[in-house]
Amino acid sequence: MGPRALPPGLVIDPSLPSDVISELRATPHLLRMARMGRRIERTYSPTLPLAVLGFMVVLWFATGGPGPMVISIVVALFMAGRWASVDAANRSARRRLKLAYDHAAHYVLPEDLDHPCQMLLRRAQDAVEVILSSRVNRAGFIDTINNQVTLPEEVWQIAQRLVNLSRMHAEHSHLVPHDVPSGMEEAFKPYTSALDAAWTSLSKRVRQLERYAKQVQQADRVFHAHQRLEALIARTPEYQALIADTLRDDLARRHIKELADQAAGARKLFEESIARARQTAGELLRSPLS
Repeated sequence: MGPRALPPGLVIDPSLPSDVISELRATPHLLRMARMGRRIERTYSPTLPLAVLGFMVVLWFATGGPGPMVISIVVALFMAGRWASVDAANRSARRRLKLAYDHAAHYVLPEDLDHPCQMLLRRAQDAVEVILSSRVNRAGFIDTINNQVTLPEEVWQIAQRLVNLSRMHAEHSHLVPHDVPSGMEEAFKPYTSALDAAWTSLSKRVRQLERYAKQVQQADRVFHAHQRLEALIARTPEYQALIADTLRDDLARRHIKELADQAAGARKLFEESIARARQTAGELLRSPLS
């Protein structure tokens, strides 16, 4: 499961209330605005229709005719309705932007990461997607660790650490000179080693997720074949009768025994594949990041 060219998706702290998560996920452009420190300004003034109305009243007195007054009322009402509609949309956007500011520490955008960290997060997300979308997971065969809760939390923990690592990568690149003077290499080495150790640890964690995903994929394939075989096993008596009717006794007995053994063998293979997936999941969670 190698890294893809696509950037990672948005990661949101799964411990947030579900309604907050839904609102944040629905407006990624506002999350980016919040990250950049931008605001949404009011584009229409509530006093503008009144100003137009006042101008038209003055015009009516100046001309002495009722026509401009009627026009002024129509224009003022149209502009008031227009402003109310636009301002309602702006209020909603401003509210959601405030939500993005309030929870700025609870989501990770692709642009929060440097390219290597983006690719590592993408791999983690791909592995989790494989696991959660698998048939054996949906059927409850491997959900002994509560995948729907544990795996999003795992991705969130990885994403947070990658944000910090990206920041420190940039800082390290800025502070460490390209041409380190002779004799000073050892002074910089512990800082470089610390970043390398953090990267190695996170890479190992993602590889564990990918290993779990591969075990789940294998279990899925076995599950699919097992379902097909179960359909045949349900018709075993028909096949046994066919054999008994068409083969001589010694061959018939052997083939009938083989058919009888198929159900036990198929079930054993399926259970073994599920057990391997569960064991890998257990190994993953014995040393949690959080």
